[in-house]
Amino acid sequence: MNKVILMGRLTRDPDIRYSQGANPTAIARYTLAVDRRFRRNNDDQTADFISCVAFGRSAEFAEKYLHQGTKIAVTGRIQTGSYTNRDGQKVYTTDVIVEDQEFAESKAASQQSSGGSYQAPARQTERPAAPLDDGFINIPDGVEDDGLPFN
Repeated sequence: MNKVILMGRLTRDPDIRYSQGANPTAIARYTLAVDRRFRRNNDDQTADFISCVAFGRSAEFAEKYLHQGTKIAVTGRIQTGSYTNRDGQKVYTTDVIVEDQEFAESKAASQQSSGGSYQAPARQTERPAAPLDDGFINIPDGVEDDGLPFN
């Protein structure tokens, strides 16, 4: 089985090209910086830079929505290849062929981490805001225990 799951940030905006022919297909190339969990042998590099290639609708999505610094999760497969460069040397390649890609953080978090000009919305001061995503709601004052549907 050849399956890859990555989470990282784009090192630059995706490079988009279109294939030749009657039905041109979008091809997006980008590099993900994926943090390493541990440092080994005093290694200064704390991330791996992984080349990704998306085709068709995935490439069009990358062109429209992905940019430098965006944190995404990618699933796909590893593909190796080789070519001969202009100097006559054989060059080996390893790419992740993207099968699925999705945002790994909110747009607001992305803008804050990439130095964007995001400003938090003003809060209403009349009543305190409920904690986010805790699964509970605030019970209004004055509701007695007998009025609740559980004991």
